[in-house]
Order: sequence, then C-alpha cells, then structure tokens
Amino acid sequence: MPRWLKVSLLSVVALVLVLGGGGYFYGKSIGIIPSHDYETAPPTVPAFTRPAVLIFNKTNGFVHKDAIPVADVVFSELADAQGWDVFVTDNAAVHNPGVLGKFQLVIWNNVSGDVLTAEQRESLVQWLNAGGGWVGVHGSGGDTAYDWEWYVNTLIGAQFVGHTMDPQFQDAALLVSEPGTALTAHLPAPWIVPAEEWYAFASNPRDKGYEILLTIDQDSYVTTGESASSWMQGWTDRMEGEHPLAWRHTLGQGRVFYSAIGHQPGTYQLPEYRQLLGKAMRWAMDGSEQ
Repeated sequence: MPRWLKVSLLSVVALVLVLGGGGYFYGKSIGIIPSHDYETAPPTVPAFTRPAVLIFNKTNGFVHKDAIPVADVVFSELADAQGWDVFVTDNAAVHNPGVLGKFQLVIWNNVSGDVLTAEQRESLVQWLNAGGGWVGVHGSGGDTAYDWEWYVNTLIGAQFVGHTMDPQFQDAALLVSEPGTALTAHLPAPWIVPAEEWYAFASNPRDKGYEILLTIDQDSYVTTGESASSWMQGWTDRMEGEHPLAWRHTLGQGRVFYSAIGHQPGTYQLPEYRQLLGKAMRWAMDGSEQ
C-alpha cells in the first residue's frame, strides 16, 4: 500500500474516532445518553432556624442547562420571601431520613433520569407519607421511561409521551381548570405563555382523583400528533380530551404539586408563573391556600 494512502486511511480512522468520541461525550453532557451516577455520602447540611426548603437539581438524563440555574434562583427568592431557609444541591444522598427530616419542602428542579438508589427512594416515600411537601417542575416529569413505577404512576401521576417539536417553542393559551382554587386565582383567562415547550402525557391525572389546576388549549398552538418515525414510536404532542399541565394531590399526610411548564429560563421570570410557584410552595409546605 502506498504510504500516502496509508496515511490518508489512518487520518480518516482517527477523525471517525474523534468525532465518535466527541459525540458520545456531548451526548452524555446533555443527557441524550443517560448516566447512572449515584451518591451515597450526603453533603453537609446546616442546622436551620426557620422552615427549610431543599432544592434538588440532579440530572442523569436530559440536562435543562439554561433553565435549572434560573429556576434555582427563582425558587430561592420565593422561599426567602416566605421567611424560609434554602439548601440547593445535586447530591441525591440528601434523600435519607436524617437529612430529609430537616426539611419541610423538597423541590425537584428539572430532575431527570434515574437518580436515587433503592434506599433513597424509600426515604422519599416515607418522608412524603409522613407529611412532607414536594414540588416538581417540567423535566422532573419529562422522561419517556422510568425505572421507578411509584414515581411516575403515583407521585407524578402520568407518563410523559412527548412535547412540541415543529416548532418546539410556541406561544399557547393556558386555562384555569379550577376557578375556585386560590393557587390560580391570580391568572388571567386565558393565560398566554410565550415561546414554551409543551408536554403531553399518556393519561390524565384527573382519572386518579388528582386536582387539575391548569390545562392547555390545543387549538392555540401547532401540534403534529403521533410521530411517524420508527425510532420515536409512541411519541406525541397531543392528548385526547383535556390536556393538563399542572396539578396537585395529597399522598399520605404529604402534599404534591407538579407543573409541566418550564423548559425556557425566561418562563420562571414571568410574574404569573412566579406567583403560581410561590403559592404552590406554600401549599406544599403546610397546606395553606393563598
């Protein structure tokens, strides 16, 4: 083989390896290729003198790299305005009885992928049943599959099946489902949310008795329905009948609120959404309506 041909072939092979390796690590960094990283040693958590909020933002799946830091700040500001202490971490080992017992409210900020060990899962279940409050937003209910049936079927209450793709980010009209609920009393009718990614779910949590707070008007934005692609089988951005986006329910003595809104960082800065999240945090913390 001529030397020039050997050099050319080696260069091509090297390029493929570099691009392939780069693609792999890029995929890992944004969560397209899931991670399986678990912590067993919890961080040092201070002693709190006020009611305390844990903001947890670990991602073993898709990483909402722009939304997470903004939401961390917004949740922290809302907690401080209520006179609460805040601890922010991506260390999943905080989910143990000794640490969870320091908090009255846990917020999962765009958590994705399989993040808890079996023992940590059980700690969260027991803490919630004993009266803890849990708030989850957007990506915390946005995995296409879960290894933890209780999380998707009971805590969240519905399996994510897709989001808007063409275009991905769109203005849409949100409707207050329960006009008598204090959590949503401040919202206009309709509430137009700009340039967001809209989730769809396999079922309506209302069928489980969960209280639906917000729905979306599917005629107010473009949907494409079920994907025709074989590698995206089952993916859809539409739901039959009512299309819920935010709901709440009780779990044992605990309280759970989930909102599918929040891919875009700017959404957390919307006055209407900040107020909704603040009210949801208060309700999840102690059951009070504002």
